[in-house]
Amino acid sequence: MIQSAPPLLLLLLLCPVSSTFQPALVLELAKILLDNYCFPENLVGMHEAIQQAINSGEILRISDRKTLAAVLTVGVQGALNDQRLVVSYEPNFMPPMLPSLPKEQLSRLIRNSVKLDTLDNNVGYLRMDWIIGKETTAKLGSRLRDNIWDRVAETSSLIFDLRYCTAGESSGVPIIISFFSDPEILIHIDTVYDRPSNTTRELWTMPSVMGKRYGRKKDVILLTSKRTIGAAEAVAYALKNLKRAIVVGERTAGGSVSVQKIRIAQTEFYITVPVARSISPITGQSWEVRGVSPTVKVNAKEAVVKAKSLLAIRKAIPKVVQNISDVIGRFYAFTDRVPSLQQRLQLTDLFSVVSKEDLAARLNEELQMVCEDPRLNIKYNQDDAPIEEEDPELYNGLSHVALLTELVDTTFKVEILSHNTGYLCFDKFVKSSSSGELEELMAKKVWEPLKDTNNLIIDLRFNTGGSSTSLSLILSYLQDRSKKHHFFTIYDRIQNISTEYDSLPLITGPTYGSTRGVYVLTSYHTAGVGEEFAYLIQSLHRGTVVGEITSGNLMHSKTFPIDGTDIAITIPFINFLDNNGECWLGGGVVPDAIVLAEEAVANVYEIADFHQGLRFLLERTGEMFEKYYAIHEVALTVGKELLSKWDEGLYWSVVDFESLASQLSVDIQETSGDHRIHVFHCNVEPEVPHNVPKIPTAEEVGYMIDALLKLDLLPGNVGFLRFDMMADVEVVKAIGPQLIKLVWSKIVNTDALIIDMRYNTGGYSTAIPLLCTYFFDVEPLQHIYTVFDRTTNTMTEVMTLPQVMGQRYPPSKDVYILTSHMTGSAAEVFMQAMKELNRATIIGEPTIGGSLSSGTYQIGDSVLYASIPNQVVLSAITGKMWSTSGVEPHVIVQAKDALPAAQRMIAARLQSREQRK
Repeated sequence: MIQSAPPLLLLLLLCPVSSTFQPALVLELAKILLDNYCFPENLVGMHEAIQQAINSGEILRISDRKTLAAVLTVGVQGALNDQRLVVSYEPNFMPPMLPSLPKEQLSRLIRNSVKLDTLDNNVGYLRMDWIIGKETTAKLGSRLRDNIWDRVAETSSLIFDLRYCTAGESSGVPIIISFFSDPEILIHIDTVYDRPSNTTRELWTMPSVMGKRYGRKKDVILLTSKRTIGAAEAVAYALKNLKRAIVVGERTAGGSVSVQKIRIAQTEFYITVPVARSISPITGQSWEVRGVSPTVKVNAKEAVVKAKSLLAIRKAIPKVVQNISDVIGRFYAFTDRVPSLQQRLQLTDLFSVVSKEDLAARLNEELQMVCEDPRLNIKYNQDDAPIEEEDPELYNGLSHVALLTELVDTTFKVEILSHNTGYLCFDKFVKSSSSGELEELMAKKVWEPLKDTNNLIIDLRFNTGGSSTSLSLILSYLQDRSKKHHFFTIYDRIQNISTEYDSLPLITGPTYGSTRGVYVLTSYHTAGVGEEFAYLIQSLHRGTVVGEITSGNLMHSKTFPIDGTDIAITIPFINFLDNNGECWLGGGVVPDAIVLAEEAVANVYEIADFHQGLRFLLERTGEMFEKYYAIHEVALTVGKELLSKWDEGLYWSVVDFESLASQLSVDIQETSGDHRIHVFHCNVEPEVPHNVPKIPTAEEVGYMIDALLKLDLLPGNVGFLRFDMMADVEVVKAIGPQLIKLVWSKIVNTDALIIDMRYNTGGYSTAIPLLCTYFFDVEPLQHIYTVFDRTTNTMTEVMTLPQVMGQRYPPSKDVYILTSHMTGSAAEVFMQAMKELNRATIIGEPTIGGSLSSGTYQIGDSVLYASIPNQVVLSAITGKMWSTSGVEPHVIVQAKDALPAAQRMIAARLQSREQRK
């Protein structure tokens, strides 16, 4: 707990003062500290340092003894950082004698130190100004039981007042803690180290107590003040950290387990020393010096009032939890989640709850951890009124033709904008009428004027909701009549009914169809059913949403107040499932094109122009893949799949070249299964990298070898070679002599070789035949792999070479290659060839699948370009392609474990060979 620097004590003690001083006093003081101070580890070297200073002649001489005591106090406290250490000069001090009191006097002491009362609602109040120790308990056992503990045990909750507790015995701490715990499991409360005896004792709860226990279930509020000290602090600290009591009041004094005033030799000087220290097994810390911090901080004089209010809150907790559980069980739309939510509520630890705000926040946090449904929430004293969803019966009375005509005229605004763009604006979704009169009016006044427009803008920027029943009608106008479409499903938990909403088979007037562009405008004001419509436009792939993220107020929820509290729970009782069966939890609709609401119309024109040329770009993309992609049969499917996705409306969400590049990359990779394909947007034609390697100079060769190659000789005469790049064959030939001398000659005579390619991301493939040749005999030449080049439509068989510089690594010696997810391109080709020819054991992680060569091609005359693999590697054994799927190791382990795995395999094989001999 306390750190020291013994030389500091020396510096403080050696202040030059012109007075006599007895060095023996300082030496005796140091001896007392060494024998009694509870942190002996902080005193190492102190005695020797003082003796050295005395011998040097620099002795502190102070004539006034009280001044001397003060100087010594400052020195000791400063050196050991412990304010409890005090040196005093007290010529008349008489150590207090504590006589053993008879029973009657002890009883009187208890009556004056302990007060017990029962407050309203059977709340107990126990004030204890003196912690009753083990010896006193033994003497007054029955009286304490009958007059205190058994009476306290009958209360429903307890205020335990230690604000005025300034004395007591530490032996009483386990007795009190045991009273507030259960007997089944004994609890380690504290560990106390006593320096004079150099012993450590553990304090545990007791298996039995005199009288009834209070147990763990009833609430206990413990009151503290700045005066609370000593054993009372030990009680407060233990009960707080055992989560058995809520501490209310002020931080305690920060006393000690045991402090003694010890006379320094035969002088009239004394030193007050903490001789014992406490360490909590619960926190690993102590209450000493720092005190016990309250759970709820209030002035000591206000602690009782605060405790009463806390008990009232805590008394209501079980009822609140049960009410919330009941509401969830009756109304929550996700019925499959109800049991787990109710179980979580019952198991939640609410010990730390000290206010209604805490209770609401804690319960809400627990529920969210289980359901992850933002619509389900618990709040305290909600300032904002709950969102009232519009009454679905609001328009049921509108049946008169004149009223319906007025409704349509005032609700719907229809215009024809420039570029023959239709514009439809309405701020409410009107409930469909059973008579069909409303539909007839809408067909005449809305859809008839819009039927011949090129594109349609539906403006929902100020739409705040309405009736969900009209969604099917409007969406039906935006689809073809030729087939049935499922739009959404609504599950109502209260009625326990699921209702499916599909396209209407018979609608009045012309439909807009599914091929023309539909652009839905949104803003932060768009709410309720307006959000549902925007969400469905995206989910159905029927149009493009442009504008701002919607309000996120669509919750399909009801708010239920919890009786007797200011807590309310909002329960989603309706689940909105889209056309794919996915439940939408609300939270706002993110537009395909996020722009300011006031700029949305202008952006629609730009997006619509972009969409006009989109199909052409998709066609050009398909043609380009047919021409350049290495796997022709796969390339044929790419173009067809892209146009199919276009026909399904999957490209309405694409609003510019950047989003198109991203979507094309995803779609082509998904169709082809080839992650190497990448489409990107570039305003200038990208530069094609030159594949002419640079031959290093003589000065650069040594640096290159050191930088790119790591060489080692492992135990058992095992060679280790790591290289992280595949160099071009011309470079390898140019530095060949140096490689043979500095690298190859040092590993070629090993008994086994580990090649580490875990960090090799590829490079040039031209050196692969040369590298492979070193691991095979001169004859016969080995067919390593075959390369098909789509740009030239040629097949090239790659073979080992008849001659190489230097010595070969005999085929009789084992080779192990380490791999990882990072290993790619030409490095993969080398590994796969060695694996298929049974020349190496591959250990590590499967590789991702790279390509030997990729070309960059412009899509039409646009600013889009595609990186397309135009070569494919075929197996020399099976003739099948493998390069897109990567290399599967013989032994699959994490990359970091590959080297140890290889070493274990080598050791096992060598041992097996030795045994066969």
